Amino acid sequence: MDTPRNRKPMGTLKTPAPMLRALAEQLGHPSGLRGRMVGRMLNRRNRGIIRAAVNALEAAPGSRLADVGFGGGVGIELLLERVGPDGHVDGVDRSETMLDAAHRRFRDALTAGRLSLFQASMEYLPLADASLDGVITLNTFYFLPDLGRAAAEFARVLRPGGRLVVGVFDPAAMQRMPVVEYGFRVRPTEEITAALESAGLVQTRHLRVGRGPDAYHLLLASPALPPAAA
Repeated sequence: MDTPRNRKPMGTLKTPAPMLRALAEQLGHPSGLRGRMVGRMLNRRNRGIIRAAVNALEAAPGSRLADVGFGGGVGIELLLERVGPDGHVDGVDRSETMLDAAHRRFRDALTAGRLSLFQASMEYLPLADASLDGVITLNTFYFLPDLGRAAAEFARVLRPGGRLVVGVFDPAAMQRMPVVEYGFRVRPTEEITAALESAGLVQTRHLRVGRGPDAYHLLLASPALPPAAA
């Protein structure tokens, strides 16, 4: 019987490992009913940082932009607003559940030809070379087995003068989250920057969203300019 004498203080309660593992799996690859619930949760919690990433693109109306690993779809919504009726958005995600939800939510944009959706991984983007003015990818690099391969793909699909915005939570803050023990790869921002530079993407800015040492990171990079002709 649970009495005041034997009841544990709330601060000592811990989330069971199976629940943390299940949550980690859904964050990395949402599926089924739980995946749809996770997608809605991410939409609510991450709208502010996604908006900041879209704003950081500084894209003009009529641009062609992409959200890679779009999850709940807020990024697609905001990118469609940014490009306007004459632009185009590509959405890429490996989760069939998130693809199905996006097909329902953005039916009008798909019918109008303003949006294309693809089920694929970041390491093999189904997009043409030099086809994009800008790309956002938020909270995806934790689940990448091959960071260099993904960086090379982003470099391939960006046009000269295009911009990539990578969003990640602060690594030190993430290390304090119990869920990261189950399949997350917590990478320092310096490691991400080095991988992008090796692929030919030069970091142009490093923005923080929020206050304090745990503020969110936005890493902006663009294709390196070719050497001037001799």
